[in-house]
Amino acid sequence: MRKVISLVLNILIIIFGIIGTVMMFTFTGDGSGLMASGFSNLKFFTVLSNVICAIVSVVWIIFIAMKKKFPVLVKLMAAAAVGLTFIIIVAFLQPMYPNLNLYEGGNLWFHLILPVTAMIEFIVLDTSASDDNDSKKKIPFKYTFISAIPSLLYGLGYLFNILINGIGEWPDTNDWYGFLNWGYPIGFAIFAFIILMNWGMAVLLRLCNSLIGKYSTLNTLM
Repeated sequence: MRKVISLVLNILIIIFGIIGTVMMFTFTGDGSGLMASGFSNLKFFTVLSNVICAIVSVVWIIFIAMKKKFPVLVKLMAAAAVGLTFIIIVAFLQPMYPNLNLYEGGNLWFHLILPVTAMIEFIVLDTSASDDNDSKKKIPFKYTFISAIPSLLYGLGYLFNILINGIGEWPDTNDWYGFLNWGYPIGFAIFAFIILMNWGMAVLLRLCNSLIGKYSTLNTLM
């Protein structure tokens, strides 16, 4: 049953990814701030993480069709990344920019629908069919640290771009998330917290997956 549910959810992730990508890349805004247009959307971690998550689902389905094991680490990284975007929008960016509807158009799919679907998919994912895990083996805890690497790399690129090209002035700014509004020290602290949140999301997903696995095993034994 878990494999069937995962298959359905992965198909939905791909569909949601296509819908979100088309809507985001055909948006004809002014291309500034948090409202980019066309390929400028690729500067956002949200867009990158969602597109990659959909690609991971495509590859996962191919692996399953070929009856090969797909690395659970890749699945965890993808789910944790989009889960991070979900949390950041809900807890930080939407309250920070109350005049912007961050659940409008393609953002609805990339800020809410796809991330929630991906997190649920990982939670029910049968990890015994991934890597060298068997039904009694947990996902290695070290995977949670590795899963925080995407946000770390993005943060380094974000700050490096600002150091090279400057912050600029709103709305034409390289600090499109506004993390440096309170200065570099606060900005660095925010990025460090985001990386910690990325790791925390991976830990949470790993825990939920483990609990579902134990529940499934108990039902099988009964």
